[in-house]
Amino acid sequence: MWVALHTANVADDSNHLRAWREFRGLSQEELADKVDTTKSVISLLENEKRPLSSKWLRKLAAALDTQPGYILDHDPNEISADIFDIWSRIDAVDRDRAARILHTFTKTGTKD
Repeated sequence: MWVALHTANVADDSNHLRAWREFRGLSQEELADKVDTTKSVISLLENEKRPLSSKWLRKLAAALDTQPGYILDHDPNEISADIFDIWSRIDAVDRDRAARILHTFTKTGTKD
């Protein structure tokens, strides 16, 4: 799978929740409404004062139209938005195949 969900203690890792929220043009209150919580809980999650559990990652990823692992590992402002938009339009059953195709474009360290 292209993006693996981290099972490590995510409370110790920095996350990109705020960046994803802003990237999608949402306020804390709007995101809170989408995941049935409060603005203050979103603030705690963004500031890492509350653990970003796998349950939260799944709920937030769905609301932010991304993958749970992206919230942990990728600032959306540092990666082409086209990649996220294209990936989100690929059916889940086709994502493994799409990832294998994309992998063929990575450099192997040999001269091609």
